[in-house]
Amino acid sequence: MTEIRGPKKITDRDYRFDAFKDGTVLLQKKKGHLPAMGWNSWNAFGSGNTEALTKAMADCMVALGLDQLGYSYVVLDDGCYKPERVDGLLSHEEVKFPSDFRALADYIHGKGLKFGMYNDIGTNLCAGAAVGTCGHEMADAKSYVDWGVDFLKVDNCYYLWDNATFSDAANAKYVYAPNIRAVKIEGEGVCISLDAVRDGSLRGMRAEKKDTCVTNIGTFDGTGPGPSPVGDRSGELVFKVNVPAEGEYSLTVTYASGQEEGVGRWLQVAVGDELFYDDFLEATENSDTYAESQKITVTLKAGDNNLRLMNHRRQENTLASYAALLEGLNAADPEHDIILSLCEWGKTQPQNWGYKVGDSWRILNDITFRVGADGDPGVGTWVDPYTPSVTSQYNKAVIMDEFAGLDKGWNDPDMLMIGMNGLSETQCKTHMAMWCMMNSPLMLGLDLRRVQKGDWIYNIIANKELIALNQDALGIQAKRVFCSLAENPDTEYVTNRDRVDILAKPLADSSVALSFINVSEACTKGPFSVDIATILKLIGGKMTDADAFAKAGSYKVTDLWTGESCVNTTGVFSVTDMEACDNITLKVEANA
Repeated sequence: MTEIRGPKKITDRDYRFDAFKDGTVLLQKKKGHLPAMGWNSWNAFGSGNTEALTKAMADCMVALGLDQLGYSYVVLDDGCYKPERVDGLLSHEEVKFPSDFRALADYIHGKGLKFGMYNDIGTNLCAGAAVGTCGHEMADAKSYVDWGVDFLKVDNCYYLWDNATFSDAANAKYVYAPNIRAVKIEGEGVCISLDAVRDGSLRGMRAEKKDTCVTNIGTFDGTGPGPSPVGDRSGELVFKVNVPAEGEYSLTVTYASGQEEGVGRWLQVAVGDELFYDDFLEATENSDTYAESQKITVTLKAGDNNLRLMNHRRQENTLASYAALLEGLNAADPEHDIILSLCEWGKTQPQNWGYKVGDSWRILNDITFRVGADGDPGVGTWVDPYTPSVTSQYNKAVIMDEFAGLDKGWNDPDMLMIGMNGLSETQCKTHMAMWCMMNSPLMLGLDLRRVQKGDWIYNIIANKELIALNQDALGIQAKRVFCSLAENPDTEYVTNRDRVDILAKPLADSSVALSFINVSEACTKGPFSVDIATILKLIGGKMTDADAFAKAGSYKVTDLWTGESCVNTTGVFSVTDMEACDNITLKVEANA
């Protein structure tokens, strides 16, 4: 392992903020994967998972026939390694996992299933083991390939370049620019002084003008449910600079640095899309004590120039860290097809960049903080003011459809909590419908020994029609086409749960799935309706035959929970009263 001195120097524009919207994947990342389905150990067992329990879950998946429904991955989460490396390598915890990981992979593969493991881009795993991939990416990737790993969940604790969970809060110095008061541009016959508040403009979101400076130049932390995921979640300070001749000029920045939320030390300077500076400025006494930077050389063209002061490193560093692991996997086996699940909890707005290296990206913190143990199912909740609930995850993911797709990857609102204490059968049915409509990975999180064929838990997780929505070959996340509390249902971030939503999802067979979802914990009076015109307006461009759907004289409507069908001749699809937390999920097919 080489000594880790600071974040990686980024020289490739494809890793930079300005390339996030260009659709370019990195390192030959494979496209076309449908959302992963399987079982993960964390919600059921936390760090208490064992080899015996893992084998038992694999046995249950086959005995219950879940493997035939698409559940294929058996994933070891945190707690499976020795607390420290052995000769620089990862090693199995010998009490809980007496066989090596290759032997466990062989057992799981022998069942016709796939084997998944867990690590972290930081120095430690979230449960504390000092075996994170940071600085060990090549060696760890080779271990995973040698062990026969098919799926890799990679967390974000103890990350050195951000104030992540368990990391030093002072790491905020990496992810925010200093407070900026003024800039000065000098060249032959030119000396321009510009005040940040008076002369500067703000681009994107996050940065803000205070009385004497511009502060909060960085990227919103998306770990919590606060800001919307839609829109540019980073902010910049931009000056329009007019010079008489093209050439090199010196830039001096009047700044005050810090290492706290909103104020850092790292500054990026660009003119247009050409980057000229990307590093720390010298530390000032505090965030209220101003100094002048060293002279930074920039190239300006004759006439107007957009001088950008910014810090997009929160996103760029995290992308680079996950990319380093993918690079290692490619080096270990250029033909590998390992699913890379980015688990950075939405902190760096991965919906903007995750598609470049990952197959899915977590959008929030954990869906539950109260995991189970052997025989204890843990606790799931429908509502929580922070993130550990079904609705906190859903509220955010439901408007993130434009970030997902077969050519990108999938928004991940975390594992399913179906079968955990605290959630009713109705809530679990709606939880399943939400995740299937949103093309979220379907990772079971319960102790499968508690499930029997034909019981209510089984009937939810084994609903073939719901699973077919999630795994539909068209690979399009549902769009919210109606919200009882929003004028713009497809993009408006709504956290008030006293509402009904309608989601519409185009399918490969030219049909449309509709899900009416009562997010409220109270019965809600309708009617709630959506018509053909609204459906076509919002998802028609993604349908395989929108014209035939629009011109159909009638529609076959099938309830995917009950199997009951009827014929609709109005082109208006409605439900009346809805029970608390309930859903009605339909498949609508055009009749000739």
